[in-house]
Amino acid sequence: MKLRKIIGIFSLVVVIGGTILGVYFYKKIFAPNTKFSDREVAIYIPTGAQFEDVSKLVAPYVESVETFEWVADKKQYTENVKAGKIVFTNGMSSNDLITALRNPVPVKISFNNQETLNDAVGRIGQQLEPDSLALLQAFTDKKFLEENGLTEDDVLSVIIPNTYEFFWNTTATKVRDRMVEEYRKFWTPERKAKAEAQGLTPLQVSALASIVHKETVKSDERPRVAGVYLNRLNKGMKLQADPTVIYAKKKVDNDFGQVIKRVLNAYLPIDSPYNTYKYNGLPPGPIAMPDITAIDAVLNPEKHNYLYFCASVTNFGYHEFAVTEAQHNANSAKYHKWLDQNDIKK
Repeated sequence: MKLRKIIGIFSLVVVIGGTILGVYFYKKIFAPNTKFSDREVAIYIPTGAQFEDVSKLVAPYVESVETFEWVADKKQYTENVKAGKIVFTNGMSSNDLITALRNPVPVKISFNNQETLNDAVGRIGQQLEPDSLALLQAFTDKKFLEENGLTEDDVLSVIIPNTYEFFWNTTATKVRDRMVEEYRKFWTPERKAKAEAQGLTPLQVSALASIVHKETVKSDERPRVAGVYLNRLNKGMKLQADPTVIYAKKKVDNDFGQVIKRVLNAYLPIDSPYNTYKYNGLPPGPIAMPDITAIDAVLNPEKHNYLYFCASVTNFGYHEFAVTEAQHNANSAKYHKWLDQNDIKK
């Protein structure tokens, strides 16, 4: 009886001890282990990171780094680090944190109104792991350009402004290839047919759309502006687009940061293929990243007889359109008078 009693007591101690130990480990694994006040926070694990790097990134957001590291080891995460954007939610346990670390989430990136390829890759590089230099090298790679019928002048055309999902650590070449894929999807058979009806290739549409984009921010006016330029092209006239002169000056000066509000006569002789006052036809590539409304304006232009337009001084943001040069000169005189009155010199 005495032995049986001892065995019973020992068994009870073992059960209680096991229960206590079980509760301890359960809490260690599943109890909340965060210390940030926001609903969620994001960390970014760089490519090639080791667990020690991850632990340093996680440390500011957890109550117990020791517990986090212990659970990470038990769940064999320490040897299987994944790069990418990781989102932690307030109140997560160490177990939840490891699960989150194993499942990077995509990021949404967007870009528009970029004037040059350098600007575009800079904007993308701010939102993803590859830096602007790696992205620029990918987009200007000679083999890539040749295989896709592109040049450094027109490659900006393949970056259609929109919102896209990428994993944060997507490589520069994969970002580039995705942009080409999206570009091809954008150019549906219907859009290609409309381009052909205007006597343009998709790349030429982008070049003209970039001028339309720069000429007016009013999307409802863009089809009319596009119609003017298409009329001029069809008549063999120079486009004489002020935004191309501004672009040419910036390119010649190697200074795209300068602000030019007024096109001076001194700019018109600038010897650049982008200067449509000097050279016939379209520039060799887009002078900016045209948005979709500008592209569709070129594909769906307003039908009219206008050959000229000038900024309006009564309906700001819009333009006055003219069929004859005499009408245009009258509109232009009003506009230049307004510039002088407002002391806009350049």
